[in-house]
Amino acid sequence: MQINLGTTSAFAATGGRAFDKTLPAVLLIHGAGMDRTVWSLQARYLAHHGRAVLALDLPGHGRSAGPALGTIAEMADWLAALLDKMEISQAALVGHSMGALIALDLAGRRPERVRALALLGVAERMPVHPDLQAAAERNEVLAAELVTAWGHARRGQVGGHPAPGLWMAGGAVRLIDRAPDGVLAADLAACNAYDQAKARAAAVRCPTLFLLGAADRMTPPSKAKPLIDAITGARTITLPTAGHMMMTEQPDAVTDALRDFV
Repeated sequence: MQINLGTTSAFAATGGRAFDKTLPAVLLIHGAGMDRTVWSLQARYLAHHGRAVLALDLPGHGRSAGPALGTIAEMADWLAALLDKMEISQAALVGHSMGALIALDLAGRRPERVRALALLGVAERMPVHPDLQAAAERNEVLAAELVTAWGHARRGQVGGHPAPGLWMAGGAVRLIDRAPDGVLAADLAACNAYDQAKARAAAVRCPTLFLLGAADRMTPPSKAKPLIDAITGARTITLPTAGHMMMTEQPDAVTDALRDFV
């Protein structure tokens, strides 16, 4: 569905059902250089099991108007404006990687707007390797290839897609490389610069789930510990063989975790 935000517009997938704001809302927020399609299976399940789902394209990504925003705080403010436009007083936020930082930032600054928080592939700091940032600045396919290589566990490198005939790594490269020029570079720079995660975590007041991949080389589970320790009562699930791209690497396990939580 297209969402008019006044001077700009956003696009969100609703999981195959019309968005019903009388149902509990769940917003799914993608990571750097990606779009709503990474949540296809989770969005569809939640939408068909009593939730009002918005799997968002962030500004400049997918079918949302650009340009891409330059900081995590700006993206969180954009998310708050979207909640206002949709007349959603409270929502469960589910974010992956950069999307997890966005969700965390909003939950820490506007706790009254967030009823539950699920953070996938998150770390207190997300530094970006200079070679990756440089490739993204040059809009080279190498950047997509590096994210894909670092973002998938071993099985995802050699096939491993749960749907026969689909190529997990190849699909990830095509997804990231089709983003408009400059989008991945802006996203990576925003992640690299963000240093407020621990402070925002300390201000979170809602039930929180950390969903982590044991084989994640981009945001290893140990790097989430300062955030886990900062949120009272936070729950942690670690998927034994998943890498950073857990929504496509282990879609059923991710869906099960989110089903039980949101």
